[in-house]
Amino acid sequence: MPLQKVSREDVVRRLLGVFRQHGYEGASLTMIAKDVGLQKASLYHLFPGGKEEMAQAVLDGVSDSLERKILAPLRGAGTPVQRLKDMTDRVCAFYGQGSHSCIFDTLSLGGGDNPFLKGIGKAMNAWARALAGLAREHGATGAVARERAERVLVTIQGTLVLARCMEDPKVFIRGLQTLPEILLPPKRQTRG
Repeated sequence: MPLQKVSREDVVRRLLGVFRQHGYEGASLTMIAKDVGLQKASLYHLFPGGKEEMAQAVLDGVSDSLERKILAPLRGAGTPVQRLKDMTDRVCAFYGQGSHSCIFDTLSLGGGDNPFLKGIGKAMNAWARALAGLAREHGATGAVARERAERVLVTIQGTLVLARCMEDPKVFIRGLQTLPEILLPPKRQTRG
């Protein structure tokens, strides 16, 4: 039987699913090889650093995707409301309408020696800064904008966990629907 040629990018996409489902510690090399559809030797050929390099490749890919598909549009053209809606739609699609776990969540588990925490923190802070920038454009002050951005991220991440635990992706969808009122609440009218 001829060897099947698989690109590193395709393997990284498959690894994303494995680490989303099992986390870093829960994914054995045997499980990874089976779920990805490659022999362990092929995985080591693509990722000489083993499982840690595999997880780092997944994290790098997700961080790049976050920048291109989520953060750049948040900083782009359009009204804050339009850009938040675009982000919400993209986040919803990325997380399979609430059926996929967050890779940042699953890779952040473990102790203080977790090699992925710094990169995850950097990505989450970049997301919070982009959201806070949107809130500032809408009229919030710096501290209020940052707090609203953090509440948006808590809502996204928290509803993903609840959706998984409750086996109900609609929990995530309902959470996303609250993002405009959290980040961009209606401006108060002043009496003249």
